[in-house]
Amino acid sequence: MKSASASSAVSPYDEIPREEWARLSQQTPLPLSEEDVTKLRGLGDRVDLHEVDAVYRPISRLLNIHVAAAQSLRHSRGDFLAQRQHRTPYVIAVAGSVAVGKSTTARLLRELMARWPDTPRVSLVTTDGFLYPNAELESRGIMHRKGFPESYDRRRLLRFVSDVKAGVAHVEAPVYSHLTYDIVEDERVVVERPDVLILEGLNVLQPARPRRDGRVGMAVSDFFDFSVYVDARGEDVQRWYVERFLKLRRTAFSDPRSYFRRYAELSDGEARETALRIWRTINGPNLRENVVPTRGRADLVLRKDGQHRVQNVLLRKV
Repeated sequence: MKSASASSAVSPYDEIPREEWARLSQQTPLPLSEEDVTKLRGLGDRVDLHEVDAVYRPISRLLNIHVAAAQSLRHSRGDFLAQRQHRTPYVIAVAGSVAVGKSTTARLLRELMARWPDTPRVSLVTTDGFLYPNAELESRGIMHRKGFPESYDRRRLLRFVSDVKAGVAHVEAPVYSHLTYDIVEDERVVVERPDVLILEGLNVLQPARPRRDGRVGMAVSDFFDFSVYVDARGEDVQRWYVERFLKLRRTAFSDPRSYFRRYAELSDGEARETALRIWRTINGPNLRENVVPTRGRADLVLRKDGQHRVQNVLLRKV
C-alpha cells in the first residue's frame, strides 16, 4: 500500500486514505452488531456500524498482529537469554481532545479486541480516575486547570500502569464520576492480569518531564506497546463540544446530583455562550498546549472530518 502523502519521505507515517483502509476489513471478521455500536457510542459521536466496519475493524486486526508479534518476540528473547519470559499485558493508549470521540474509540477497541481468541481479557481504564479530587485541586488553586497535566496524580497513574505491566495479580484504579465531577470515594476499578489494557485519556502520551534535580523521570507512555490518537480540526472539536454541552443540559445536567445542575436552566443562547467560554478558557488551551503536541508520539492517528467520520489513517512506519 502506498502512502497518500506527498511528504511521506520525511514523515514517520504512512498516510492511508479511508477507501484503502476500509478494504483491509475484508481480512477481518466483523463481530459487532448495530445494537453493540449504539451501546458503545458516546454522546454526540455519530459512529455507526458502517464506520466500525470501515475503520475500527481493520484496527483490531492490526492490533491483533502486534500482540502476536510481541508474544513471539518475548519467546525468542527468552530462548536467547535462557530465561522463562512471563506474558505481560499488552498496553494500548488512546489519546485526543475532549469531545473528539476517544472514549468511543477506546470502548470499540475493547469490544473488538476481546473477540480475538488470543486476547479474550481486555480491560479499559480512563485516566479521569487519576485526577486529583476537587478538594485537592481547590487547595492547590488549579480547579480551573482541571484536565491539564498538573491536575493528575501522575505518580499514582505511573504506579498503576507499571504494576499492570509487571503482571501484578490485582491492581486497583480510582473511579471518576462525570455526574458529580469528582473522584468517587471508596470505589475502585480492579484490573487482574488482562491480556490487553487500554488506557484512555487526554494526556496519556505526555513525555517525561525534567525533575528538579535536572534528571528526566519516567512517563506513563514509557509503558505503552501501542498508541492511538484521535484527531480533528480544532474548530470541529469546539463545535462538537458545544453540541454535547447543549445535549447534556437537557439530560445529565438536569439530575439533582449533577455538579453542573446550575446549567440545566440556562436558555439555548446562555448555554451556548457558557460552553464557548469553557472551551476558550480551559479545553481549547489544553488542547493546543498539551494534547496536540503529543500527536506525533502516537503509532496510529485517526483523522476525522467535520461529521465525525475518519477520513485518513496515519500509521507509523516500521
